[in-house]
Amino acid sequence: MRVLITGGATRLARDLAKTLSVRHDVVLTDRGELPAGDGYAVETATLSHTGATNDLVRGMDAIVHGADTGLGENESDRLDLAMRCTYNLLWAAAEEGVARVVLLSSLQVLDGYDEDMTVTETWRPVPTTDLDVLSPHLSESVCREFGRERKMGIICLRLGDLVWGDESEGVRSSSALYFDDAAQAVERAMAALRLAAGPDWKVLHIQSAVPEARYTTNNAMNFFEYSPAERG
Repeated sequence: MRVLITGGATRLARDLAKTLSVRHDVVLTDRGELPAGDGYAVETATLSHTGATNDLVRGMDAIVHGADTGLGENESDRLDLAMRCTYNLLWAAAEEGVARVVLLSSLQVLDGYDEDMTVTETWRPVPTTDLDVLSPHLSESVCREFGRERKMGIICLRLGDLVWGDESEGVRSSSALYFDDAAQAVERAMAALRLAAGPDWKVLHIQSAVPEARYTTNNAMNFFEYSPAERG
């Protein structure tokens, strides 16, 4: 598959690009300059409402969209990326016939509920003015409408608190998500979307199998056989 990954300034996007490039033709993009890729191509893209965004997505089989980098950007830029740029990206994707999009959202949109509650994908997000919560919530809103009304399949992966192998010692988060589990979920979401036809929107919770895990991942396990490794 030809895969476009946005949000290239983040470690998650870069590591996903490197991991997925073993089996796919990957292009990593960001609004700023990026270093040369390790097995993947890189491209600067502002995600404007112009032909440049159409050129970027043309010929792609799937888009993995990290809708908020949170890296050195002011509030206005983060909200712009979450809403206007997400809209522009999906509009161009619809025009160019890109049928599959994976949105990387966050389980933080549900942090407003008490930890002892069993919160599933059917529960409504509890947005706040904290941009770590508001940005993914707004991106979900944009993508949900495209998934329902435009001819593309969109899977929204609400990711837990990301952990890399070199940072795993002493991790105590009840919604921790190790990178290898995240990469597995993204690749399986892309494969699942290859079977989708017509408008589609699906939300799945993704975290690792850690002790006292806060969120259930049963829906992801059933939908595309997500199988996180057991963590002690």
